[in-house]
Amino acid sequence: MISINEKTLKDLEFNTVLQTISERCNTDIGKQKALEIVPFKEKETLMNNLLQTSEYLSSFTNNNAIPNHGFENITNDIKFLNIEDSFLEVGSFRKIATLSDTVNTMLLFLKKFQDYYPKLNEKATQIEYTKYIILKIDEVVDKYGEIKDKASPDLINIRRDMNVIRGKVNQSFGQALSQYNSLGYLDEIKESIVENRRVLAVLAMYRRKVKGSILGNSKTGSIAYIEPEATLRYSRELNNLEYEEREEITKILKKLTNEIRPFVDLLKQYQEFLSDIDIIAAKAKYARKINAILPTIIEEKRLFFRDAFHPILFLNNLEKKEKTFPQTIELKNESRIIVISGPNAGGKTISLKTVGLLQLMLQCGILIPVHERSETFLFDRILTDIGDNQSIENHLSTYSYRLKNMNYFLKKCNSKTLFLIDEFGTGSDPELGGALAETFLEEFYHREAFGIITTHYSNLKILANELPFASNANMLFDEKSLEPMYKLILGQAGSSFTFEVAQKNGIPFGLINRAKKKIEGGKVRFDKTIATLQKERSKLEKTSLTLKEEETKAREESKKMENINAKIQEKLERYQELYDANQRLIYLGQKTDDISEKYFNNKDKKVLIGEFLKMVEIENSKRKKVSVKEKKAKEVIEKKVIEEVQVKVEEIRKEKKEKKIKAQKQEAEKLKVILKVGDRVRMLDGKSVGTIDKIEKNKAVVNYGIFTSKVSLEELEFVQAK
Repeated sequence: MISINEKTLKDLEFNTVLQTISERCNTDIGKQKALEIVPFKEKETLMNNLLQTSEYLSSFTNNNAIPNHGFENITNDIKFLNIEDSFLEVGSFRKIATLSDTVNTMLLFLKKFQDYYPKLNEKATQIEYTKYIILKIDEVVDKYGEIKDKASPDLINIRRDMNVIRGKVNQSFGQALSQYNSLGYLDEIKESIVENRRVLAVLAMYRRKVKGSILGNSKTGSIAYIEPEATLRYSRELNNLEYEEREEITKILKKLTNEIRPFVDLLKQYQEFLSDIDIIAAKAKYARKINAILPTIIEEKRLFFRDAFHPILFLNNLEKKEKTFPQTIELKNESRIIVISGPNAGGKTISLKTVGLLQLMLQCGILIPVHERSETFLFDRILTDIGDNQSIENHLSTYSYRLKNMNYFLKKCNSKTLFLIDEFGTGSDPELGGALAETFLEEFYHREAFGIITTHYSNLKILANELPFASNANMLFDEKSLEPMYKLILGQAGSSFTFEVAQKNGIPFGLINRAKKKIEGGKVRFDKTIATLQKERSKLEKTSLTLKEEETKAREESKKMENINAKIQEKLERYQELYDANQRLIYLGQKTDDISEKYFNNKDKKVLIGEFLKMVEIENSKRKKVSVKEKKAKEVIEKKVIEEVQVKVEEIRKEKKEKKIKAQKQEAEKLKVILKVGDRVRMLDGKSVGTIDKIEKNKAVVNYGIFTSKVSLEELEFVQAK
């Protein structure tokens, strides 16, 4: 049974989280229910809710998006259904039909994709699937929320008669309009609408000449609005039919209400189901925003939050575009109480609140922003004493209020309790308050409760060091600038840096020394020792980070060197293969030369052929027999290589040709001669020499003996003058 009081919810600012989730709901009922989220009392219900949220979160990244689950509130309509002989209006039935259809769509979807959403489908299977409600409403109401003509036989007849009468109203009005307009009795506007009826706009001086009923006048009184006598008769008939229509519609709605009334409980279930889905969806949207997941829930008493973010701080910093520092905290049987010490504004309270809020969120079915390897146990109680502890309404001092709170802790604290106390022991005389705080801490320790406290008291730091299953922790500070590094370090107490911070803030050195003399030397030495250790820890932390960076760089360099070495090795191997192949060819050449010389001397063909065959056999013995498949593969590779070589050769040729033409052009530009008729010339990229017969503008007719050609002067190269 999980029990968490209002004070804890307030201390951990849980309402801010609920407000953020509520804003992400689509329906009013969902928004309200989100603000009323409290810790689950049963573990099974909690796990189902967490898994449902986790499944919905996964729908944002897979291809099976969950369909729309928005709906209009039908709470008041359900109340009417519970009243005997009452009936609902048409709009209410449209809302009920839409709600029923949305639920049916959701049930079918979750059944189809139950492998993706097993827990959501499990929830859906508890809801009855029926099309009866939709079919019954569709028989009477159309998609625009109007009563259909075929809702009853009498309604069909009434509406048919109404259409006939409307036709007669329009016809008689049209005749009267033509008649009185031709007589000049009507104003320029001719007609208007009064009380939803067509009327003639008659000039006031002629109103007695027009037969009918006066329904009104213009503001100036110059126009009288008259319904013609013939039209009036049909209008009365139409009014009677409209009354009959209303009566028939009421009868139809009463009948439909009675048919839907037995499904009141099911409709309540539908609304409850969709509003629950709305909250689950809102939790999933919130989880996506804060990068939350479902950590492992274990039976063993252990809390391990790795890279945990405070969700409210994370979203605020995200808006300001500032960095949020994650914390890693572990509580287990061997270290069930952590005492965090160190100077103010170092992040102690945030670390405390992060653990409390994340544990509380998880036990309320909300996913939390931690590393996927995080795990935790479900506590029966979470007790907190954080923030301003002065009770104005009860006229209690800070210390009295804290003592009252400690008394409550002592009554409720057990082995399945998580307690979080900020600035433990403050509010009274440091000596006496510290001693009492020490006693409380011992009592919590003996009850095997899990907890985190923040303090400046040295005796509590010493106690945490002495107790086997308790440990100290501190928030890391930069030893030079005394700026917080927002990193929690377990296993060592933190100095308050009282005198160091005072000095940094400009307090005279003489005053600080006088202050040091006023207190016990042991305390100063103790705080100084802690401060020194903390500084060393900071240095080690920085050195560790530097070494990690250096290690990363070294690995990258090593990888580069390996790649370069592999390439060099590959080249060496290829050169060795080339060298071996050349050596072999030289050897074969020498051998062939020796055989040729022998044949030259003795002219013995038999010896020549024998020697040659012997040489061929020796070489063949070194060769490996290649299969047809391997041969084909080799041919393909060789062909590819040849093609690549040809492409490369072609590129080189093209490049050379371009260079040559460029050089020739440059040369031509250098030795530019004004060409005249009779000069001997040739084309820049040609060899044939011809004589210029004629020059027209920038073109010349060149005579090559057999034929003539018209060429641009820029493409010609001077060879010899006339």
